[in-house]
Amino acid sequence: MGWAYCCQSNLGAKSSLNVSSGSWLRVAFEVEERCGRVLLVLLFPLAKKMWDATSRLLVNYPEPYRSQILDYLFMPNFGASLHILKVEIGGDGQSTDGTEPSHMHYENDENYFRGYEWWLMKEAKKRNPNIKLIGLPWAFPGWIGRGQNWPYNHPDVTVYYIVSWILGAKQYHNLDIDYIGIWNERSFNCKYIKLLRYTLDKRGLQRVKIIASDNMWEPISFFMMVDSELHKVVDIIGAHYPGTKTVASALATQKKLWASEDYSTFNDEVGAGCWARILNQNYVNGNMTSTIAWNLVASYYEALPFGRDGLMTAQEPWSGYYAVEGPIWITAHTTQFTHPGWHYLQVDGHLEDGGSYVALTDGLGNLTIIIETMTYRHSQCIRPPLLPFIVSPQKATFYLKGSFVSKYLCMYHINVFRDISCLLHFFSLCFLSLQVHEGMFSLNLDVDEVYTLTTLMTGRKGTYPDPPQSKPFPSNYKDDFNIRNPPFSEAPYFADQTGIFEYFVNTSDPGDHIFTLRQVVIQRPITWASDADQAISIIGDFKWVNVTITCDVYIEHLGNGGVFIAGRVNNGGIYVRCSKGLFFWVFADGTYRVTGDLSGEEVLMKGMSGVRARVWHTLTLNLKGSSASGLLNGYPLWENVTLSETSHGWAAIGTRSFEFAQFDNFHVEAS
Repeated sequence: MGWAYCCQSNLGAKSSLNVSSGSWLRVAFEVEERCGRVLLVLLFPLAKKMWDATSRLLVNYPEPYRSQILDYLFMPNFGASLHILKVEIGGDGQSTDGTEPSHMHYENDENYFRGYEWWLMKEAKKRNPNIKLIGLPWAFPGWIGRGQNWPYNHPDVTVYYIVSWILGAKQYHNLDIDYIGIWNERSFNCKYIKLLRYTLDKRGLQRVKIIASDNMWEPISFFMMVDSELHKVVDIIGAHYPGTKTVASALATQKKLWASEDYSTFNDEVGAGCWARILNQNYVNGNMTSTIAWNLVASYYEALPFGRDGLMTAQEPWSGYYAVEGPIWITAHTTQFTHPGWHYLQVDGHLEDGGSYVALTDGLGNLTIIIETMTYRHSQCIRPPLLPFIVSPQKATFYLKGSFVSKYLCMYHINVFRDISCLLHFFSLCFLSLQVHEGMFSLNLDVDEVYTLTTLMTGRKGTYPDPPQSKPFPSNYKDDFNIRNPPFSEAPYFADQTGIFEYFVNTSDPGDHIFTLRQVVIQRPITWASDADQAISIIGDFKWVNVTITCDVYIEHLGNGGVFIAGRVNNGGIYVRCSKGLFFWVFADGTYRVTGDLSGEEVLMKGMSGVRARVWHTLTLNLKGSSASGLLNGYPLWENVTLSETSHGWAAIGTRSFEFAQFDNFHVEAS
């Protein structure tokens, strides 16, 4: 890890803290003004990953609720007070819960206003100018691979693509990217990483640090140990879901170690306990000085993979309802009382009867101690598997020395399973002020508790009036896409699962279809997940059974182009290829098909339709009980298709392949 030997005269006389518990076994950590006495570690204790389209619905929230959600996430001394925001560099491909648009769909195409990541980074910076920004690609546009599903065959092209994103962030949004990753949970290439560093430096981006490899500790650590040039250019080793453990080779690099993706757990009480445990123990057990949660906010359809695995929930922009979940306040126990630039004090932070503690200082006399006593049952994360352990009630005694002796500590306390339902005992002022007597204080610690003891008096439990009540997606929903200057490139509530559907100005149409929604990815991206062979965007209520869906469609591809509308779509995200439902297809060759799956293998009916490319047509799909029928331009085309089972799912639009196609006047009515 990246240890820094410190000599800071402003620490004053030697300061130290001893802790004992149970049998009074003493563990000490000290800070002295003499260089080399103690190792301090640069701290970025909390972060968030914002990939996978997990904030897709957030941008559609009406005010003031959208700003309130953002305040709970980013505003200092209010809610989660996050220190880092990690975003996906959109690559037009599926990245867990949807696709995000690239800034370069094609080689000669650049647009730094697509998607919502730019907006999100600016909103975070608006609330906290000191927040750090990380970019990481999941997928890449297909042109980068030059016909192959691999980004490293032409490393100069991939480097150009990534550096363009960093430069665009600054030029168009005045955003300084602090860290850049390689390829999420996929292979890395040493030549590519070195060329990336060289190009960053050449373009005046020396401040941008490189994180590798956003996968496991190995083999990146091994390669860094045998390749001195690679060791020099990689600033941070990032591992995913390390289970609070590291490996010898990663430690031997003496680089900073980060849990660059972690948590990923349902945001109930157990999720809050998981988060409390790993925030401490990632450092205590694994010397990791940053922990990044996937994901920031559960703002995607809950039936998609990993529903509600965010720090809070905001998945109903149509109602305005959101929920500030327990992980927000667990986060606050660390982030409101530390800041980037603080240091972990090097201690063995294990409590004798289970649980852990960490201590941090700003080097200017401030001290924060965070204690957790999460039990096995109440702190299991989604991954990796957690071996059983026992935590018991205990008394812990702490001893402060040197400049810490006379500190007056403010104490914030929560019992995760007792207090979570009432939004925790985290108040604007100290829950309890703790007077230190002759450098000593004791605490009786129960299980499943978190304590923050700090010299800072700025902690606050931010609150807003209750949001509106939860409501299902509107049963009667229309969108004509008639927006001349849309604030975002995507239409409200549509969640792209393969391909990218963007607002489009159809200047060649003199009639009613000037403003449309267009599928714009015409080459299969370099995929991270198993993207479908068809483009698809879902919308609505996953519980819908009886629906009527109507949409105007425009096939642009004269050859084998085709489009569909669908109901009862039962899969998305990384499972989108397996989607079943009822799909009504029309093709440029004048045929139609009705299938029970997205892949088109389960054909329920087919025939001639007379549909032509580059002509607008209106499709209508009726689903009621176990029967389905379809209309073309208002006239029955097929009927009496019997469904083998009465399922449920979203409505959807899509294309036969990666091709240009347009949609207009979408209308869904559920009964």
